[in-house]
Amino acid sequence: MTTSTTVLPGAVGLSDLRVYPWPTEDGLAGGSPHLHLVSTECYVVLGGSGRLETLTTDGVRVHPLEPGRVVWFPPGTIHRAINDGDLHVLVVMSNSGLPEAGDAVMTFPPDVVADPAAYAAAANVRDAAGTPSEDLARARRDLAVSGYLRLRAAVEAGDGDALRQFHEAAGALVSERLPRWRELLAAGPGAQASLSATHVEALAAGSVAHLAGATVSTLDGGPNETLGMCGYLHPYLP
Repeated sequence: MTTSTTVLPGAVGLSDLRVYPWPTEDGLAGGSPHLHLVSTECYVVLGGSGRLETLTTDGVRVHPLEPGRVVWFPPGTIHRAINDGDLHVLVVMSNSGLPEAGDAVMTFPPDVVADPAAYAAAANVRDAAGTPSEDLARARRDLAVSGYLRLRAAVEAGDGDALRQFHEAAGALVSERLPRWRELLAAGPGAQASLSATHVEALAAGSVAHLAGATVSTLDGGPNETLGMCGYLHPYLP
């Protein structure tokens, strides 16, 4: 029995994020508001300053982001990263591979979220030549902020149905992705949890054989920066 090192501990995802410095319609710089449907996200603030604005059934909350601060939030938390100056974050995601497989829905206006083709077009950041485009990333962010501001205003006015309707539309939008998500969960966090349980049972039976199979893994960032939803994203890919 050997210890798997093909994934990061706990099958988490790890990315370096420099939040977009571009201001949008309300004068604030930052990323595209969105939520995750299955995964929990964590920010470890490395540098700069900013805020994380969240929207849930509890209302709107603002969380200061400064070096050394750690903030995390579960599925269903609509979050907007606001960059007040060179905001630099280490992002830790549960369920590595799931966010890349579509476990996020941006707060585009309702007619866009309700139409998979329109959503895909609005979310695209590659130009006709297939090259990542900052102009398209900025347009995507602006559309998500526009929808978010409308949704936030509705919630602040006491319209609980607006948030429920967005949740339902987001769930419908990702429904065709669920078979792939099951596979990723089984191969990632499910397999890691199963392996840990196997080690516990081996120890309970008096076996330490798995300790002899220990290895050390290293990981360099590599040239894989992308135009993420919230900023320039540099994922660490085992």
